[in-house]
Amino acid sequence: MYRKETCGELRLANVGQEVTLAGWVQRVRKMGGLTFVDLRDRYGITQLVFDESDGNAEMCDKANHLGREYVIQAIGVVRERESKNAKNPTGDIEIVVSQLNIISTSEVPPFTIEDNTDGGDDLRMQYRYLDLRRPMVRKNLELRHKLAFEVRRYLDAHNFLEIETPMLIKSTPEGARDFVVPSRMNPGQFYALPQSPQQFKQLLMVAGMDRYFQIVKCFRDEDLRADRQPEFTQIDCEMSFAEQEDVIEMFEGMMKHLFKELKGIEFDKFPRMTWEDAMKYYGSDKPDLRFDMKFVELKNETKGYQIPSVFPEGLFSVFDSVPYVAGINAKGCANYTRKQIDGLTDFVKKSQIGAKGLIWVRKNEDGSVKSSIDKFYAPEVIEGVLNKMEAENGDLILILCGEMRKTQKQLCALRLEMGQQLGFRDPSKFVPLWVIDFPLFEWDDETQRYYATHHPFTMPNPEDIPLLDTDQGKVRSWAYDCVMNGVELGGGSVRIHDSALQQKMLELLGFTDEKAMEQFGCLINAFKYGAPPHAGLAFGLDRVVSMFAEIDSIRDTIAFPKNNSGRDVMIDAPCAIDQAQLDELQIALNLKEE
Repeated sequence: MYRKETCGELRLANVGQEVTLAGWVQRVRKMGGLTFVDLRDRYGITQLVFDESDGNAEMCDKANHLGREYVIQAIGVVRERESKNAKNPTGDIEIVVSQLNIISTSEVPPFTIEDNTDGGDDLRMQYRYLDLRRPMVRKNLELRHKLAFEVRRYLDAHNFLEIETPMLIKSTPEGARDFVVPSRMNPGQFYALPQSPQQFKQLLMVAGMDRYFQIVKCFRDEDLRADRQPEFTQIDCEMSFAEQEDVIEMFEGMMKHLFKELKGIEFDKFPRMTWEDAMKYYGSDKPDLRFDMKFVELKNETKGYQIPSVFPEGLFSVFDSVPYVAGINAKGCANYTRKQIDGLTDFVKKSQIGAKGLIWVRKNEDGSVKSSIDKFYAPEVIEGVLNKMEAENGDLILILCGEMRKTQKQLCALRLEMGQQLGFRDPSKFVPLWVIDFPLFEWDDETQRYYATHHPFTMPNPEDIPLLDTDQGKVRSWAYDCVMNGVELGGGSVRIHDSALQQKMLELLGFTDEKAMEQFGCLINAFKYGAPPHAGLAFGLDRVVSMFAEIDSIRDTIAFPKNNSGRDVMIDAPCAIDQAQLDELQIALNLKEE
C-alpha cells in the first residue's frame, strides 16, 4: 500500500499515530541537523521531519538530496509542531519520518509549482500536466466537478433526463464556422462537430422526453479570447409545454441553488431588463450592474447651443452633426488630473473602441465648473448638461457622440473602464440579471438583409407576429439571457413549434423550400407529427465555473485548454497527418502560400 493517509487530513487529533503518506516534494529545507520536506498531494501539504540525531544518517542524507517534484513515500509518527503554520490546515502537526522510499525522480521543473509561479502562459500550457499540480488550478477543477454535480442533482430533482446527443452531425448554419470531419466510408463527404445540440434537443421534445439536459461538448471555429475556446462545455436544457416564464423560473432556481450550495450566497428574485433598455442605459446586452453609471442622452441639451459670436452657425459641429450624444457621471471623480483624463481620452481612441475623442465636464467640490467645451458653449448650456446628468459637487461627466449603436458600445467600454479604475468590479460581488425581449432579427449592412439574432427556431413575441410582414426590425423574440457581472452565463428561447410559422421564418431568412429541407429537413418533418410547445436554455459551464472561481479567463477552469491561436501546445495539435491517411480519406490538400 503506497499510502494510508493523504497530505491534507492529519490534525492534532492524530498525534502519536503512525502514518503512511505519498506525494510530490514541494520543497526541502535543511536547518542544522534537521531536514524539513513539504510533501504535497491533491488534498494538501504536510511537513515531514528528518532528524540526524535519531541515528539514521543514511535516510537523512537521502532526504537532503530530494529534488522538487520527486514522488516519495514516507512512513512516520505524527507529532505536534513547535512552530505552527496557521495558513496551512495541517500546520499544527508534522511527521517524524522513520522510513523514506523514492518512488520516482523528477527533472527540475520548468517553473515553480506554486500559486505565484514564475512560468508564463505559453510555458504553463506546454507543461499543463505540471501546471495542474498548482493548488489554485486544481481547486478550479474541483469547483467544476462540484458545480456539475450540483447541476445534475438540481435537474434530476426537477424530472430532467440526461440524454446524450451525437458528436458527428450534419453541418448547419448556426452563426460560427463548423469544425468538419471527413468520412472515410463516404468519400468526399463530411461530418460537422456540433456548435450546439439545438436540433437534437428539439427532436427529443417531439419524441416526448418532456425535460432533457446534457452537460455537453460543443465546437465553434471562431477567433478566441479570454471567455472563448474552440471546444467548450454547455449545460444544455429543453422543456416541453413551457413558456418563457417557466424557463426563467426553472433556471433562476438552478443558479440560486448553485450559489447557495457552493458559495453560501442567497439571492432574491433576479431583476429583468429589456434588451432595448440594456442598450439605452448601458450600451450592452450583458450589462454589469455591480455599479450604476447609467448613460444619459444629451442631444437636446447641446443641439444648436454653441456660442454664435465665436463659432458661426455650422462651423462647430461636434454635437450637431451626429444623431447621438450621451454621457456617464463618474461620481466623486472631479479630482481626476489632466493626465488621468488624457489617459481616458487615449483609451476611447484605441482601435478596438474607435471613438474620435472624449468630452468632459468637471464640477469641482466648491461648485465651480470646468470643461473641455467651455469656449464652445455658454455657461447656462454647460449647467443644463450638469443638471441632466444630476451632477453634484465633486462629479466628473464624460461624454461621447456619434452614430447611436457604435457610440453606445464605446461608452460601454468607457463605463467599464471607469468601474475598474474605481474598484466597482469586485469579482467577489455577484449581481444577476435577466435580459429579455431581444430583437428577432438583426440587420447586416454588408449583405443588406436581416439575419436571425439567435437561430431560425426562435419564437417571435406573439404580439409582434403581424410585424413579420411589415417591419421585421421591430419584431421582438421570446429569447432571454442570464447575465451576471457583465458576463452572459447562459441564454435561450421559446422555440417555434408551429410548422407554418417555422416555414415563414425560414422564408424571411432567405431559405428556399429546397434549402430549408436540405439544412433542417429532419426537424421540419418531425414537426408534422405533433410537436409540443417547447423552450430551452444553455449555460456555458466554463463561464459559470470561472464566475464562481472569481477569475476572468475560462482557460484555468478547463483541464487541457487551447491557447489564443486554437493550439494545444502540450500535445502539438493541430498538426499535419500522414499522406497515407489523406489517401485513405481521398483528400488532396491545396495549401495556399502565405
